[in-house]
Amino acid sequence: MELADEIRIAAPKDVVYAALNDPEVLKQCIPGCEELIKHSDTELEAMVVLKVGPVKAKFSGTVELNTEGAPDAFSLTGQGNGGAAGHAKGGADVMLTADGDETILRYDAKAVIGGKLAQLGSRLIQSTAKKLAAKFFTSFASVVASENVS
Repeated sequence: MELADEIRIAAPKDVVYAALNDPEVLKQCIPGCEELIKHSDTELEAMVVLKVGPVKAKFSGTVELNTEGAPDAFSLTGQGNGGAAGHAKGGADVMLTADGDETILRYDAKAVIGGKLAQLGSRLIQSTAKKLAAKFFTSFASVVASENVS
């Protein structure tokens, strides 16, 4: 499964980059996130409850950041396990471009799922993934813009 999109955020690039590395901001924005622990500048651990079609599961997982191109670009890879519901692993490349006082965030993500989730069908999984990504980025843009004003 692949997802790609871009969003305009009403904040300078350095503010957006800092927010993408702030566990408290991320926890507010990740749909269903119950816990987000930063183990280091490049390692995070999360507990997320998601409902995909008829399957609701608590996923625990890890995310590793590669910040070599920061703050213009970075990538992340992660994996999660939802027990009987299944598992997922994937990654994303994120690009940040300054546009005046705003930032354009582009992402390209790929994921592979298995278990019960994989049996639900690719259309349901794809549409759910798009909704979750849109929810995250809309919330993220709103939180960052409001913090940038204050």
